[in-house]
Amino acid sequence: MLDANNVWALVLAAGDGSRLKSLTTGPSGTAVPKQFCSLFDGPPLLHEALRRAHALTAAEQTCAVVAEQHRRWWADALATLPADNIIVQPRNRGTGVGILLPLLRILARDPGAQLVLLPSDHLVLQESVLADSLGAALQQLSRRPHETLLMGIEPEEADPELGYIVPGESDGRGASTVERFVEKPDLAETRELIRGGALWNAFIVVSTGAALLERFQARIAPIVSALQVALNCERDYPGCRALAAMYEALPIVDFSRDIVAGQEDAFRVLAVPKCGWSDLGTPKRVEQALRTGPRPSLRSRGGAFLSLAAQHHRLSTLQGAASA
Repeated sequence: MLDANNVWALVLAAGDGSRLKSLTTGPSGTAVPKQFCSLFDGPPLLHEALRRAHALTAAEQTCAVVAEQHRRWWADALATLPADNIIVQPRNRGTGVGILLPLLRILARDPGAQLVLLPSDHLVLQESVLADSLGAALQQLSRRPHETLLMGIEPEEADPELGYIVPGESDGRGASTVERFVEKPDLAETRELIRGGALWNAFIVVSTGAALLERFQARIAPIVSALQVALNCERDYPGCRALAAMYEALPIVDFSRDIVAGQEDAFRVLAVPKCGWSDLGTPKRVEQALRTGPRPSLRSRGGAFLSLAAQHHRLSTLQGAASA
């Protein structure tokens, strides 16, 4: 039986957000990673992810992985977290390494950790629906700690910009096997997938730390070993810069492509009812979110964070003036 006190939340906040750069580049010309922007005029998306995490566990067991080059944005935004819970990557080496590094650090502190991985660029209009599903996923771990659960959102539309999970047989306990993954299908295939019961891949993962580490060892065991050696060096020899040196030589590892794909038998998917979810990964999806979400303002009121709504309004105004 797993211990509820071992629940850890890991907020993934190290991405560069390059696909949204046209919208996150402010008037000064500085591109702000999207997780440090607000949708309207409130707190940044990162804070929304932290609030999601705090609904599952305490701040002492909430971690965030961030990038060194983004320090000016996350230093204040993560001030409420313990310093040891802010895991800094020397540079971006893909989502796979971005999960593996904090995974190893959390397991060093708590070998029995149960992890919930939460991306920091999500909009969820009905948070209680997602929270209930995450609670159900954690309950699943008590019965099958060697499997890894993926949260699949029931689609609200056919969106070819997203990845899809095709469920297989029901396990009789609320989850299903994974038949296959489909990444960004064309529109016709997207509609066909949805008719067949496919779910949006939200990139939200619920797993014991040990099971998730097995997924990495099955695909990139040499990188796992080398990263562990570097972490041990920094632990045992203060001032050792083995991690930074290792990151210089690391390849890009994509979690979905390089770790998950091909290991379908090791995963289960749990369907999350429609909850107004969006990953805000592209300008198109931000525009959709602005149309369907709450609309407190389309102009910035001078908030502390770059407003995607204000940016969208500014760029639309400029484009309209240019075409007039």
